[in-house]
Amino acid sequence: MVTIIDYGVGNISAFLNIFNQLNIEANTATTEAELAGAKKLILPGVGHFDYAMQRFSDSGMRDAVNNLVINEKIPVLGVCVGMQMMAAKSDEGSLKGLGWIDADVIKFDQKQSSALLPLPHMGWNDVYTSKENPLLKDLSNEARFYFLHSYYFKCHDETNIIAKADYGLEFTCAVNKNNIYGAQFHPEKSHHFGIQLLKNFAELC
Repeated sequence: MVTIIDYGVGNISAFLNIFNQLNIEANTATTEAELAGAKKLILPGVGHFDYAMQRFSDSGMRDAVNNLVINEKIPVLGVCVGMQMMAAKSDEGSLKGLGWIDADVIKFDQKQSSALLPLPHMGWNDVYTSKENPLLKDLSNEARFYFLHSYYFKCHDETNIIAKADYGLEFTCAVNKNNIYGAQFHPEKSHHFGIQLLKNFAELC
């Protein structure tokens, strides 16, 4: 069972549609009780970091999800702002992140990029895998995913990085630490590449 954490932020129906297409059992959780039986978790997110963190805290599910991820080692996939929430903090706000991965979320600095590119970074971008990982199974370095963000995930432990992309500068776009996975891009909007990634996640042991 893949459980999508519905705290009012994210493309919930898009995830459900893909898992239905794949004949993979999936549901949503809006309360702590609805997290019961979850074998995999998806933490979606769009918009402002502080807004997403506050909505998650207000949902009443934060402590239960933290327990499932940290203590019970349930695999979790954070998507876009959901991935950024896994860091310690973000330049976009003042609230603390979940701290699941040793990382900070940094705003793109156009002065440091190789070209003056608009923000947000929006649209399709190549994703380059930096190591073999079950989340990226059957995805080559020609895989393209849909992005929409102005901030990127800066890992302090580079062993957590599993994929990168380039937008004026090279940045981390997918991470993995033990049972914790994150994708800066939107697999639910990335056609067959995204479908493959979500299938891989659902099939993790």
